[in-house]
Amino acid sequence: MDFMKSWTLTLSLFTFGALLVSSEAQHEPGYCAFYGECGLNPTVENPLIISQVPCLNYSAARAVEDYEHYLDVKRVCPMLDKGYGQTKVCCNKNQLTALKLSLQMSKALLIRCPACADNFAHLHCINTCSPDQSQIVNVMRTMNLTVEVQDPGTNLTTNVTREAVVAYESYVAKNFADTSFQSCKNVRIPATGGFAIATMCGRYGAKLCTPQRWYDFQGDSSNGLAPLDVMVRITPDGQAVPPGMMAYAGRALNCNEKTPTGGKACSCQDCEESCPAIPAPPPPPAPFTIGQMDGVLVICLVVFCLLSVTFLGVIIFKYIRRPPKGLGKDSEKGRKKDKNGNEFEGHPIIDPKDVTCIDRNSLATQEFLGSFFRAWGTMMAKNPFKVLLACLVLVSVFAAGLHRIELTTDPVQLWSSPTSRARQEKDFHDKNFDPFFRTNQVILTAPGHPGHIYESLVFGTQNFSGILSKDLILELMELQKKIQDIEFFSEDLQRNVSLKDVCFAPLNPNNPTLTDCAVNSLPQYFQNSVDNLNAKANMTQLGETKEVDWRDHFVYCVNSPLSFKDITALGMSCMADYGGPVFPFLAVGGYEGVEYTQAEALIMTFSLNNYAREDPKFKVVLEWEQHFLDIVQAYQKDPNTKFTFAYMAERSLEDEINRTTAEDIPIFMISYAVIFVYIALALGDYSSFKRILVDSKLLVGLGGILVVGCSVLASMGFYAWIGIPSSLVILQVVPFLVLAVGADNIFIFVLELQRDRRRVGESIEDQIGRVLGNVAPSMLLCSLSESVCFFLGALSTMPAVRSFALYAALAVLMDFVLQMTAFVALLALDARRQEANRCEVVCCVKVSKPRSDEPKQGFLLPLMRQYYAPVLLHPVTRIVVMVVFLFMFCFSIYLMFHVKVGLDQELSMPSDSYMLDYFKYLYQYLEVGVPTYFVTTRGFNFTSRNGTNAVCSSVGCDPFSLTQKIQYATKYQNQSYLAIPASSWVDDFIDWLNPGAKCCRLYTSGPNIGKFCPASETQDICKSKCVFPPLDGVLRPTVKQFNRFLPDFLHNRPDLQCPKGGLGAYDKAVVRDDTGEIIATRFMAYHAPLKNSQDFTAALLRARELAHNITMSMRKIDDTWSDFQVFPYTVTYVFYEQYLTIVSEGLFNISLCLLPTFVVCCILLGMDLRSGALNLLTIVMITVDTVGVMTLWGIDYNAVSLINLVTAVGISVEFVSHLTRSFALSILPTRVERAKEATANMGSAVFAGVAMTNLPGIVVLAFAKAQLIQIFFFRLNLVITLLGLVHGLIFLPVLLSFFGPGVNKAVLLELQNKKAMELEAYTNNSKAYENMSYRDDQDKSNHTETTEQQDPSPEPEQVPDTRETGGANTKL
Repeated sequence: MDFMKSWTLTLSLFTFGALLVSSEAQHEPGYCAFYGECGLNPTVENPLIISQVPCLNYSAARAVEDYEHYLDVKRVCPMLDKGYGQTKVCCNKNQLTALKLSLQMSKALLIRCPACADNFAHLHCINTCSPDQSQIVNVMRTMNLTVEVQDPGTNLTTNVTREAVVAYESYVAKNFADTSFQSCKNVRIPATGGFAIATMCGRYGAKLCTPQRWYDFQGDSSNGLAPLDVMVRITPDGQAVPPGMMAYAGRALNCNEKTPTGGKACSCQDCEESCPAIPAPPPPPAPFTIGQMDGVLVICLVVFCLLSVTFLGVIIFKYIRRPPKGLGKDSEKGRKKDKNGNEFEGHPIIDPKDVTCIDRNSLATQEFLGSFFRAWGTMMAKNPFKVLLACLVLVSVFAAGLHRIELTTDPVQLWSSPTSRARQEKDFHDKNFDPFFRTNQVILTAPGHPGHIYESLVFGTQNFSGILSKDLILELMELQKKIQDIEFFSEDLQRNVSLKDVCFAPLNPNNPTLTDCAVNSLPQYFQNSVDNLNAKANMTQLGETKEVDWRDHFVYCVNSPLSFKDITALGMSCMADYGGPVFPFLAVGGYEGVEYTQAEALIMTFSLNNYAREDPKFKVVLEWEQHFLDIVQAYQKDPNTKFTFAYMAERSLEDEINRTTAEDIPIFMISYAVIFVYIALALGDYSSFKRILVDSKLLVGLGGILVVGCSVLASMGFYAWIGIPSSLVILQVVPFLVLAVGADNIFIFVLELQRDRRRVGESIEDQIGRVLGNVAPSMLLCSLSESVCFFLGALSTMPAVRSFALYAALAVLMDFVLQMTAFVALLALDARRQEANRCEVVCCVKVSKPRSDEPKQGFLLPLMRQYYAPVLLHPVTRIVVMVVFLFMFCFSIYLMFHVKVGLDQELSMPSDSYMLDYFKYLYQYLEVGVPTYFVTTRGFNFTSRNGTNAVCSSVGCDPFSLTQKIQYATKYQNQSYLAIPASSWVDDFIDWLNPGAKCCRLYTSGPNIGKFCPASETQDICKSKCVFPPLDGVLRPTVKQFNRFLPDFLHNRPDLQCPKGGLGAYDKAVVRDDTGEIIATRFMAYHAPLKNSQDFTAALLRARELAHNITMSMRKIDDTWSDFQVFPYTVTYVFYEQYLTIVSEGLFNISLCLLPTFVVCCILLGMDLRSGALNLLTIVMITVDTVGVMTLWGIDYNAVSLINLVTAVGISVEFVSHLTRSFALSILPTRVERAKEATANMGSAVFAGVAMTNLPGIVVLAFAKAQLIQIFFFRLNLVITLLGLVHGLIFLPVLLSFFGPGVNKAVLLELQNKKAMELEAYTNNSKAYENMSYRDDQDKSNHTETTEQQDPSPEPEQVPDTRETGGANTKL
């Protein structure tokens, strides 16, 4: 109460107003306008520094009081030094001390550029201490202050009233002001990557700051940093000033100049004039062109024309050179005949000398395979129950491993190899530093909310968008409060958990409270206080009084986010409640340049600590994020919500992928059901409506599906046993692939059996064995090719591709094994049932109508034999087909060079996912990209002078240091993808140590004497600096100082007195071992906004190139280890690294898959190289055309595409290899006839078994919710199936008709010899009966005729070994 009375009395003595002192004052050289301190300025509310004001005192300048006073003048204001005894000033010791303390705050930011720090201090020294002060300074306002004065003799105090200066104007020459400003405008704050001048220009920030605005802020007492108001009048040359006054025109230093006290020129990062000539990076390579056209397109067109012309030329040449009928080598005259003048099967008689080794090998291979599978099939068919039991046991043993199956859902483990560079770098980062913090974010808009114009007293007319309205900010505060108040019981920790238990708290990481949690949002400019948001105050400026409110504070803070007090009458801080700044790009979005008031979105971000998956807190943070999602989703559904917004939690990506997988499982089930129904119905051997339940193949179709399912289960169980994890991709793709392969084999086998006529005396089991001997080699060819293909595909470095290939390879192999065993047994049981006229399902019911003995050809075989094959292989059609497919192939090669590489994040989400809206908002409203770290490994000596210089970017540093090179890169943002330079703990550590700042001091008294004293210590007990001023002006700590004070720096909390403290910014950026050696550090920069996978991939590549360049430079420093490395790291790199090499890796993987299709085909066809080559060519064309269509249909090339392309090779084998083998083993005389036979017989089975099996199931996938399935499974599999179909049934028959291998002469020779033996036996038999009576001879003849009608094949035991080598060629 006494204090209040005293304060009221004191105020009554003030003479407060605008006194035009200038009319009374005199302005002469050598005179002061004010001198000494008069007390605290009562007009400054909530000052951030001691606001001592000087006393009005027009008098001559005084000589320095003593030598100590002189030394202070020399240190603080060296430009006033005239030598001891000659130096006169207008400030006493106390004023000089106050000036020094005031300058220390600014020097903490500016001292990294000595010229700037000197220029900044220069004007304040001139205004405060110049002996010619009265000529430069014009006092504008004074007030009477009552102060207590102590009599030195009596120690008695008396109250004295003095006239204090509370405002003055200072005249400065424009050249001095401009040079000073230019020297400071580019000085950086390493911790933020921003500019120091942004904190010294108030509402204008760095971009809009000018010399006048810079000085206005320095002289504005309302910001709490100036003790009184100073109006700096920047005066151009020739402009008049008040009589007797002059504009100060001292020499300001350019930033690339040394200071008079020995300070070095500023570094390039802080001074553009100091930068060496840096050549601009080369522009991106121009597109390859020939003339005005795309170069690749021109080459492809030329190649197409050359191939077409060559092909047509050969055709025309052959046509012209074709001999007239009857004169060629195939004429009667030219044909080889036997001794009786006979030919065989339309072929000339084969001379044994004409049979090649390849022909003999082919025949031997087919005879071996045919006889083996014939015996095998018969054995399986005769023991069906034993076989089924053995298969069940085998599958059960394998499938039992499913209880140990590990399903990988972590995207990092799926798509990044543990040995990949990005994965190793991630592991190194996470091991040495905390894992990248988890982001939970809400981006809010209010499209219909009206904006408004605000006439601000301080900032003028401001156009506020609709989102920046008070009611919306209040609602955002409520939402933020709900989220901050999340609390739940954790089963893992057995206690209640709240945000403080999991949040990222940079300034109090060890024991955070709720307000220590890093929450970035617009309400943080008001410290999340409704009272602060509602605060209003009257403010007078230039004679005008108006009310200021939250809008003035907002405008100030977004332009000066590091301010502890705004310049309005509100006097509120801009810092968040957790103690850190909220940069505008973290609070608002959707603005242009610095027009923050026209932002279209509000951004609210909760940053949480990240934990290893095995850490109990990982589950806790997941649970907190689920509560976050629950609150946000409930808020979104609230009809009273005023916002339109998008949101995400760190767990959202994985959650949504898992959700869509679970929701799309029914789609896959329906797809498999459709395929099953088709197989069951299409396999039916229907002869009449009455026998439909007998002739149907429901159980056989079900058996085929079960075989596929068992093969997949066996494969998954086997790999689970040996510890190879599975994935959702495997669950979705492998069954589909095996079903396609298995269905084809089933159709070929069943249709061959249905088209076959059982021989006299042949059992069902023998018939099944004989038919299997015909078709199993073809099934083996395809299955073995695919299995080897996938096993080789497992050489991929991508875990998802490798595991898929392994699972698919074994599943295909198991499918073949089970088809050769279990399915043969099932087919034998079904054949017995059908033979007994029993119905399916209800086997006890018999049908009286007997089964027809005629083999069933169905409708497809006659259709293809009578219509399709003749039309396709017409001479004109053949030429058209070749030209069209050549064009498709060449055009697809051109399109391959334009396929987009990558996978945008949104494609992995279901079509109804909230994450799609988030990605849309993210790309539209966020103004900066993801942070990226440049990480250093062990092996570099940071403590040495050379080591420090190779890293830092302040004065005295290497112009090509680590941080300087990163800064150069940010100048070319479009090419480097870096927007904000790296923060540098080395630079801030040097600035923190600088004795010119107040940061690093030592206790000189008290219990902590000799220990580090923080700047926040207000008692006068820290008089010693940590280091001495350097003689050369470049501060570099000794090794001992470096190691001693680095921990203090890293744990020093930044504040107004020392903004360079390292806590929060750097405490986790430096890792040291027990000996103090630095084993890992990181320097954080920011990418430019990255909007698609191509941007992310390019950003990674450029960052790696930059890091490699830095590494090579730093390795040249003495004592640096040869394996020392600098590498870039951010959370996205591990996902996008694959796209740097996926093209080459894809070519490698697909080539490995193509190789076995050629090798296996050649081997199983008896080293038939031509068949293998044509087979390979067609599969290559299918693969290339698939990539071409991917380009046209907007399907990007990525790891999922690669899996499908590997699958495409496997499915293409089914479309191609059966028909190639059928053609190669046919014995018809011409290629065209053989192509017709192969197309009709095998093509019908391939169409029914592969194409029509896949298509219905693929079409169902179009209804899946997951975009990934719609694009990469529906679209891509549809493309693969259709291209495989047209190449296998259109292009391949035509290709074979032109370039297919000739007839196997070994087969012809064997048939020829057997025919000759039959004729000789027939001749001998005729001679034996020539003496018999006519009737006996007639009876015998009739009996022989009857026998031949019952068994039309006279060579049941001899011919099959040769005929059956053709398998389906002769029967299907």
